[in-house]
Amino acid sequence: MSTPYPFTALVGQDDLRLALLLNAVSPAVGGVLVRGEKGTAKSTAVRALSALLPDVDVVAGCRFSCAPGAPDPGCPDGPHEPGTGTTRAARMVELPVGASEDRLVGALDIERALAEGVKAFEPGLLADAHRGILYVDEVNLLHDHLVDLLLDAAAMGASYVEREGVSVRHAARFLLVGTMNPEEGELRPQLLDRFGLTVEVAASREPDQRVEVVKRRLAYDDDPEGFAGRWAAEEAAVRDRVVAARALLPRVRLGDGALRQIAATCAAFEVDGMRADIVMARTATALAAWAGREDVLAEDVRQAALLALPHRRRRNPFDAPGLDEDKLDETLEEFADDDTGSGGDTTGDGGDSVDGGDGDDGGDDDPGPGGGGDGGGGGLPPQAPPPGADASAGPSAPPAGGEAPEGGRPQGAPAAEQQPVRAAEPFRTKVLSVPGLGDGAAGRRSRARTEHGRTTGSRRPRGALTKLHLAATVQAAAPHQRTRGRSGPGLVVRRDDLRQATREGREGNLVLFVVDASGSMAARQRMGAVKGAVLSLLLDAYQRRDKVGLVTFRGAAAEVALPPTSSVDAAAARLESLPTGGRTPLAAGLLTAHEVLRIERLRDPARRPLVVVVTDGRATGGVEPVALAGRAARLFAADGVASVVVDCEAGFVRLGLAARLAGELGGTAVTLDGLRAESIAGLVREVRTGNERKVA
Repeated sequence: MSTPYPFTALVGQDDLRLALLLNAVSPAVGGVLVRGEKGTAKSTAVRALSALLPDVDVVAGCRFSCAPGAPDPGCPDGPHEPGTGTTRAARMVELPVGASEDRLVGALDIERALAEGVKAFEPGLLADAHRGILYVDEVNLLHDHLVDLLLDAAAMGASYVEREGVSVRHAARFLLVGTMNPEEGELRPQLLDRFGLTVEVAASREPDQRVEVVKRRLAYDDDPEGFAGRWAAEEAAVRDRVVAARALLPRVRLGDGALRQIAATCAAFEVDGMRADIVMARTATALAAWAGREDVLAEDVRQAALLALPHRRRRNPFDAPGLDEDKLDETLEEFADDDTGSGGDTTGDGGDSVDGGDGDDGGDDDPGPGGGGDGGGGGLPPQAPPPGADASAGPSAPPAGGEAPEGGRPQGAPAAEQQPVRAAEPFRTKVLSVPGLGDGAAGRRSRARTEHGRTTGSRRPRGALTKLHLAATVQAAAPHQRTRGRSGPGLVVRRDDLRQATREGREGNLVLFVVDASGSMAARQRMGAVKGAVLSLLLDAYQRRDKVGLVTFRGAAAEVALPPTSSVDAAAARLESLPTGGRTPLAAGLLTAHEVLRIERLRDPARRPLVVVVTDGRATGGVEPVALAGRAARLFAADGVASVVVDCEAGFVRLGLAARLAGELGGTAVTLDGLRAESIAGLVREVRTGNERKVA
């Protein structure tokens, strides 16, 4: 077994280390979601935590880690005989992004259950993680139904497996830790809320700290055991402190004053529901125990708010998590009480360093130098200045109303390019869908064959049986009962009789936006409306779990502003900073989009694309630009790609070029007003492409 990187050797990342340790002290806090860029030691910190957890006493031979003194009465391996206890280290179990439902919750042998009435159950990862840590790297990429199962088990402390009336239940209490890179997509708000604490991490910008990260990582890579040995004393000290804090936790007093501050803070920041209040109360109590105190103070409440509330403040997917610390301090001061008077240190850890050193290794799975920092549970993530802005001047926003400085362009910009226009207010759109029946990743847009959904038929299983079609199985087995010598009440079932249920649900698609940013679109009021429409469609793509991409064209060429990604936040940011002006190389935009789809088809062949072209249909530059654009459009029709053209043409005289382009694409045209007022789903379903994907 490889030697893990020592937790106390991590450099910086104070909020991350504190949040993990608080969950080690009190698993009831509800776990940690760690958000941050690649190479910031997220995975390293989580894996290192397991060495600090106290050993656990378990029943010998129990696959579900029952405690000898209080075994689970419903344990599938029970009942347990007294005096069969043994001690082992707490486990850290990793859940792969591509895991199946059976791998997570466990699997029942349906054949034995039908033929013999035996509950032959193979435990899953939830059973392995009981009384330990369950770690989900890239939790934002986990399929929705797996996240639901995972968080339900975390909330109830038990896992239930149901298969055609046969059910198994076992205890599943674990410390849930998820890590994610926001660039790859966000979690749904209701799932964010199920994580107790959230921490933002970022690499340090301090050269000395980065040097220390590299030194420690190189030393560890050269001699893992020797490096870990040099930190053994610090590791033992923190482990002892965790044990002491656990023992102190039941005696910590959470007074009415602290509870009033917690309630007032949650009300002031308008968080939904009551989970935030409960998590803050548990976190503040754990902070007091970690600091060795029996009373919760105001600084405990403040630190709890910084860890428990930022991710609950998101109102839409484009909101950055964060908390206004001035408002927090005003609220705490207004509802201060002698019971919660501040005293001592305001770090939330009693003033002692977690590790007695600097700590962070940058040793994430990513090879980049991680560590450091200023990213934390309470601060806003750093905001990058818009392209062309002076970084030293801090972040800036477009002028109110979208007005440009003199001449309609930034100082020093080329005459053909205008300052980016602010998007109009987004609105609710109807469903865009791809015709036919797909096999893509689970989502909420187009019809698809999925593991979850309404049952539409049955088939012979390919590999392990996961969803039994009971009626079809009985029908297949019934004619053979006499020849198989059936003599009792039980049905004689063979492997060949089993039938897998086929189900129809919804899939996520690749929505590729091809946006005209040329001078013909540069009327400021119109471009604002165009951006607002695209932003509305991006919000819809977020809710339907799609991948999105963005191709823009203007001037002399097209560019891939955003390769296909699950992060609609990134697409919205690119859209906001999109400049306009110049000629209209429509053909270049379409050809670039076609190449993006070709490459993405190799990476993810099951995900069907939907192309949304936002243009007035004009084409300029080069020889016969309109004819060239038509030939490029026919490539999409030949490949059977569903498409919609959002017609942005304005004025009394309309040339109808966008509708003509839609015809070349084999798609449908809709005006900007129609996008808001009419059902896009009905329009897209009328698309007749050369290849209907052959509905099976």
